[in-house]
Amino acid sequence: MDEFERLLEAERVSVERFVRFRMSSKADADDVLQEIFFTAYQKFPQLKNKDSFKAWIISIARNKCNDYFRKKATQYEIPIDELTEKELSDGRHGVSVVNTVRETLSLLGDKDKQILYLYFWKEMPQSEIAKQLNIPIGTVKSRLHTAKQNFKNKYPYRTDISKGELYMKKLPEFIPEYKIEASTEAPFAVKWEELMGWFLVPKLGEKLSWGMYDIPSRKCSHIYDMQVSGKAKVHGIEGVELTAREASYSDKNDVINRTFVAQLTDTHCRYLATLRNDGDVRNYITFLDGDEFLPNWGFGEDNCGNETNLAVKGDIKRNGTTVTSANKDFLLDIVGRYTVTISGKSYDTVCVMDIETYDCGVVSEQFLDKNGKTILWRRFNRDDWAIDRYKKLWSEQLPENDRLTVNGMTYVHWYDCITDYIL
Repeated sequence: MDEFERLLEAERVSVERFVRFRMSSKADADDVLQEIFFTAYQKFPQLKNKDSFKAWIISIARNKCNDYFRKKATQYEIPIDELTEKELSDGRHGVSVVNTVRETLSLLGDKDKQILYLYFWKEMPQSEIAKQLNIPIGTVKSRLHTAKQNFKNKYPYRTDISKGELYMKKLPEFIPEYKIEASTEAPFAVKWEELMGWFLVPKLGEKLSWGMYDIPSRKCSHIYDMQVSGKAKVHGIEGVELTAREASYSDKNDVINRTFVAQLTDTHCRYLATLRNDGDVRNYITFLDGDEFLPNWGFGEDNCGNETNLAVKGDIKRNGTTVTSANKDFLLDIVGRYTVTISGKSYDTVCVMDIETYDCGVVSEQFLDKNGKTILWRRFNRDDWAIDRYKKLWSEQLPENDRLTVNGMTYVHWYDCITDYIL
């Protein structure tokens, strides 16, 4: 094995992850990877410092990805008119607002529609829009500003109130009594934009508080105050930075501050990086860091993230407290429709189950309303989960708690989470 092959073998996974993370088409990603490896082989003799091989080949990968998107961009004209009703209903306001958005867009000129489509629906950075349209970035900024103003002037509803300005309500010390009733109606499809496990939508201006409640005591153990603090970029991928303040409910001085970077696209929501404090060192861990990142923060093939467009797939089936699933990775599926009554309010929800996708031996129930917001989240541990640490089966530790049978194994209810959305 020569030096190039040895260095490439060590960094191949990082390069492949870098490329596949950007492309929805596996075939296109494979083609781009072949170009990257061939170019790197040709130019390897020009690399003077072999210690910088990883950064060097990642830069080649970034350039090849940009070439790919520039080539595809030449196919774009003004595709806003071709958007389906589903694509335009990605927001959480329902069909009536969708129709209003359509009507407002129809009143705009072609240039306004085009740049709004690229910036908001395709979530392209302004620099990429400039390359795609072959215009200066200053012109992009000017056109975007004008298009947004034109849309705002013609839009019949107020657009100056940020959802992130909502007052964070104080979460109760004990989780309110709740009732979960199965519905005979078919489950509905839902747009779920929340960051998996943290309930916050990774969009500018968003903020949220949520609490973790032990069962059967129903007492709150921790409160999490979260907000999106600004735009961020990780390895060239644009996302947003989120901060989370975790505090003990009983001791407000017991605080942990966390920082993440996440990305929301038309189809997926995923983590890009997390900040970990190792003593005096601020350690940034990203999706390219393999086993240091993926077991805790990764989800889906090549960490594509959790799907945002949820509908029944049939991968997980539920009958009462008995659950069976397909033999596959990344099991996340809608398993039924339920009415959840909590704090005197009733919510029409679908139950999204997750089977051991982020932790072996853990199953969750997440009840989402038609806005894609979490009403109630419940965690179940496999009976022998972490038995070396706890020294007892969970059915012995929590004998009164609810149980599920999942693929023949017993899982025991451990704790619940609610957010200030329901207060």
